[in-house]
Amino acid sequence: MKIDRLDHLVLTVRDVDATVDFYQRVLGMEPVSFGAGRRALSFGRQKINLHPAAAPLKPHAAQPGPGTADLCLIAATPLAEVIAELAARGIAIEEGPVPRTGATGPIHSVYFRDPDGNLIEVSNYP
Repeated sequence: MKIDRLDHLVLTVRDVDATVDFYQRVLGMEPVSFGAGRRALSFGRQKINLHPAAAPLKPHAAQPGPGTADLCLIAATPLAEVIAELAARGIAIEEGPVPRTGATGPIHSVYFRDPDGNLIEVSNYP
């Protein structure tokens, strides 16, 4: 077996509407509705499906819960502009910019939290 790419991942969240608002407003993701009232966030060729913590959809992780994710997103926007946009939106940077290692090499990253406390890392490859 050879895996080609990540298609989607699932975040279990306390408040789907608040999560959609945050990821759309702060990260520029596009809200998507599908199936029987399901919600997701689309960016590039991927998406983040959202499961409400009060009623996670089956099948789900063995211990789904809000605030348990740690995501790294690669931005096309230069990191200095990302930092300025976060500041303009009142989003506190928890760490960074700092050097890290991404999937294909060195990256520079900033870290902050979404409404559920998930750690969001936004990075650039040099």
